[in-house]
Amino acid sequence: MNNASPITFKQLRVFIKEDWIRNDRSLFRPGFQALLNYRIACWRRGIKYKIIKAPLYLLYVIAHVFIRNFYGIEIFDYTRIGRRLRIAHQGGILVHNRSVIGDDCLIRQGVSIGRGPNHGGGVNNAAPVLGNSVEVGANAVLAGNITIGDNVTIGPCAVVMTNVPSNSIVASPICKVLPKLGS
Repeated sequence: MNNASPITFKQLRVFIKEDWIRNDRSLFRPGFQALLNYRIACWRRGIKYKIIKAPLYLLYVIAHVFIRNFYGIEIFDYTRIGRRLRIAHQGGILVHNRSVIGDDCLIRQGVSIGRGPNHGGGVNNAAPVLGNSVEVGANAVLAGNITIGDNVTIGPCAVVMTNVPSNSIVASPICKVLPKLGS
């Protein structure tokens, strides 16, 4: 798993190719563009010369703002993202910079991954850690100092604020059909 530390140019090429394949082999997928910007930002940290590093940082910031405002995908450069992440749909995606996402994960639209309601400091300052092969459904919220195990499926609209063991499914409450009042 990439630990958001500097990566080599060779690693950068491998990560970008894997992300491109996982995101439908399209340069135009918003999820791929968000990951491309993230990967280049991780690579930029390893560059020693400020004359090269500074313009790359400026390009990262401009691309970050564009991707956030145009596609609705906000991934910070210090987030720890593993290999082959797929962002299936754009819009309303926020991944906190202290979050960790494992290999072969899938994130859908409207997902928030971040700190819990008591994020003043200390233990509550931590963000979710997702294992490998985690699928996060549309409009799900993962918040706080929690760990999601490997091979977990989180259903749409689920609010997860506790640890989830590997090989589990997290589902929000089942909808109820109620009669209309006055009919």
